[in-house]
Amino acid sequence: MSSTLADVENEYAKNKNLRKEDIRALREWADKQPHLPKISELQYILFLQSCYFSIEMTKATIDTFFTVKTLCPEFFANRDPTDAKFAEHLNVGAYIPLPKTTPEGYRVIFCKVMDSDASKYSFNEQIKNFDMSIMLWMMMEGTAEGLLIVMDMDGITFAHMTKLNVMGLKKFFLYLQEAMPVRLKGLHFINVVPFMDKFMALIKPFMKKELLSVLHLHTDSLDSLHKYVPQDCLPSNFGGKAAPIVQLHEQVKTKLCQNADFFKMDEKQLVDESKRMGKPKSANDIFGTEGSFKKLDID
Repeated sequence: MSSTLADVENEYAKNKNLRKEDIRALREWADKQPHLPKISELQYILFLQSCYFSIEMTKATIDTFFTVKTLCPEFFANRDPTDAKFAEHLNVGAYIPLPKTTPEGYRVIFCKVMDSDASKYSFNEQIKNFDMSIMLWMMMEGTAEGLLIVMDMDGITFAHMTKLNVMGLKKFFLYLQEAMPVRLKGLHFINVVPFMDKFMALIKPFMKKELLSVLHLHTDSLDSLHKYVPQDCLPSNFGGKAAPIVQLHEQVKTKLCQNADFFKMDEKQLVDESKRMGKPKSANDIFGTEGSFKKLDID
């Protein structure tokens, strides 16, 4: 791969609660779980730190992470950023890790539709794009105190809403809240749309109270956002000191393409349910029955 992954020794140095014996204990546990794939030391560190160094919580998160990856190929398979079709989806949405952290040490990922033509929008492909951007970023930068997601809704139309899949939303929010190795500290929407109430009605059923408590809708100006994300962290076309959105988006696309080999390896990290001790897990076990979510009523 092109880019350098975070150095594990630096991770031990910057996390005073990170202990090699805990990583060793996790590795010994995983070695006794024949259904799990091979996991790198850096991945163990990311999971443990994201779980505030709780061994048992980390075990559950690791199992959920790789199980969801396996059961949701619509999000986690066919992740070649150099593929021409995938490149089209990369042009539709931008998921930009901003260069500067907040004073609390939180990283910020800025999300924005770059092409407002709803006919080009695919929810599954944009979730894939979002996850690839974050996962590569984390593997390169290492642990962080937290993650803030800022979603700019400018350019999103009601036609985009009609392309959402409720089971897809359920799967995504389970992954975001229970599997991703991040400390999710906030979900912020800016430039909210007139149909925001309908959008919130769709996603709220899948949000745990912890996420709801850090959900913020910034309806008037960006002033209220600056309480959480200082203005100078933002892209220049949002009044900040970072590069413009278009330039940052190009940098992300280039980095994804440069690291195509990373995503080839990432795709292979799946569970083998035939080897799981006890009852194998299915999509119904994790996400419930899909039939009850088939109708999307947003009239």
